[in-house]
Amino acid sequence: MNSQEHPQSFLNYWGNIPEEDYFTSQRIKASKSFYTSPRGLKLFTRSWLPLPPTPPRALIFMVHGYGNNISWTFQATSIFLAQMGFACFALDLEGHGRSQGLKAFVPNVDSVVHDCLSFFNFLKLDPQFQGLPCFLYGESMGGAICLMIHFADPKGFDGAVLVAPMCKISDNVKPHWPIPQFLTAVAKFLPTLAIVPTADLLDKSVKVEEKKIVAEMNPMRYRGKPRLGTVVELLRVTEHLSQRLKDVSLPFIVLHGNADVVTDPDVSKTLYEEAKSEDKTIKIYEGMMHSMLYGETDENVEIVRNDILRWLNERCRTG
Repeated sequence: MNSQEHPQSFLNYWGNIPEEDYFTSQRIKASKSFYTSPRGLKLFTRSWLPLPPTPPRALIFMVHGYGNNISWTFQATSIFLAQMGFACFALDLEGHGRSQGLKAFVPNVDSVVHDCLSFFNFLKLDPQFQGLPCFLYGESMGGAICLMIHFADPKGFDGAVLVAPMCKISDNVKPHWPIPQFLTAVAKFLPTLAIVPTADLLDKSVKVEEKKIVAEMNPMRYRGKPRLGTVVELLRVTEHLSQRLKDVSLPFIVLHGNADVVTDPDVSKTLYEEAKSEDKTIKIYEGMMHSMLYGETDENVEIVRNDILRWLNERCRTG
């Protein structure tokens, strides 16, 4: 970040260089579009591909976390993976970013799972991608959604990269009301009400102060309090997932910082221990917080990126 530039003027997380010029400078091919899901939702999508004529080595289907979107710092990992030869695709989930829906309102995660699965399966039909390995990638809530995609289509993907997955909401950020009984009761009548008292997740996720400033500038970041219906649904989903960790069968790597107070690293350890997958890897990083692939020091980000890259490389053909 150029200290001479006023942060408020940034067009993108990397500064004021227009998207197309920046992607060209990074030697990748990127595009954006809209996809209409089977239930009629208009969802914003992006792709990040190796620069032609380099053929992609594998497809990576990426899912962002709660309150986030695919057009700000989330792109940093996609760009890196595209530079490494992977074709990456992502969509803004319902109620997030540029996609349709009330901001940060996720009334039914199962519907979101099917949105993602239909989009990913649509991409797999492209003749240029036939025969390539397909991986899921999810951050935080996106990690939980990836596991649910796996349950919905157990043989559909060759592996998953789970970054600080929300298989349980940490007690550090869980609201201290009598839950789930009270929240569930009120949410039946006022599901979109944004009143759940929680600490600011960005401050608890990003370690480097300068990066907090850039992350806060995300024009589409949801800044309101969590909506009742969303919280009740996430509590339901994480409770459901925590009971089904033993059913996970696809190859995966789970990565978590032991200083994460947003999602629980102990649950990632339980996932690793209980999953029936024969090919499973866990990485726990000393002192790292929730945003490991952006909010940490550049040196720490590189450590996590390289662990992901090494895992993917070992599971892809090298030709």
